[in-house]
Parts: sequence; C-alpha cells; structure tokens
Amino acid sequence: MTPPLKRQSLIPRMDGILRDLELLRKLSAYPLEQFAREDYHFDVAKLHLREALEGVFHIGTHILSRLNGGRGTEYKDIAKKLGELGIVEKKFADSALARMAGYRNRLTHFYAEIKPEELYGILRDNLGDFDIFLHAVKNVLEHPEQFGLKVE
Repeated sequence: MTPPLKRQSLIPRMDGILRDLELLRKLSAYPLEQFAREDYHFDVAKLHLREALEGVFHIGTHILSRLNGGRGTEYKDIAKKLGELGIVEKKFADSALARMAGYRNRLTHFYAEIKPEELYGILRDNLGDFDIFLHAVKNVLEHPEQFGLKVE
C-alpha cells in the first residue's frame, strides 16, 4: 500500500507558486525596455520563476512517489510521468510541462546566458502554464480516489 499524499507538503508549495506568480505577473506588466534596463526586475524575475518551477517539480515528485510506476529521476521524466499517469493531460505534460522542466534546468545551470528579452517573453506568454498545473493538483487533492490515492 502506498502512503497518502501529504496535504501539509503540497499546500505550502502551491501557495508559494501562487505568490511567485503574483510577483512575476507584476513584473511582466512593465514595458520590456524598463524590465530589461533595471537589473532588479530581471534578477527578481529569474529567482521567482526558478522557485515556482522548483515548486512544480517538488509537487510532481511528491504525487508520483505515491503512484506505482511513478518515479522520475529527471525533471523531464517527472513531467512525462505526470502525463502518462493522468495527473495532468498528456499533451500538456509533453509540451508545456516538459518545457518548464527544461527551463528550470536553464535557470539553474545556464543562468548567465539568459537575456532579459527571453525571460520577459516567458513572463508574458507562459505563466498560465502554472495555473493549468495548479488546477490539476487541486483536482488530485479534491478527488484522490480517481487516481488511486489518499490524502492526509
């Protein structure tokens, strides 16, 4: 028997992602010229985007650890498994979530190569992917039996 999902592990991370998204959306409202010109905006955006991405994959790892065949060793594996096991839609897992995994690695290992225009584009065009992920996790927490899970 697999252990239950731990609400006290998931909810704080979900809340953290929401806080990160709130700040990132504020930063995306600046004109590109101002965002790119002020190192503070760029640096804060990199930090909070990385934290939000870390939250996504910590949540994903926690959920997968409770499912048979759900272990993933790399972030892209975690994304793929979440789709294969129906936690998120497979198409979302294979596209957006896999890109999120890749970008998390870019922010962590190749941060010096990231340009303000690149990051700004992500803030403007891709933050909705976090909303899709969080909606899927909320569904798991509200209906764990649909996934063969329990929540404590």
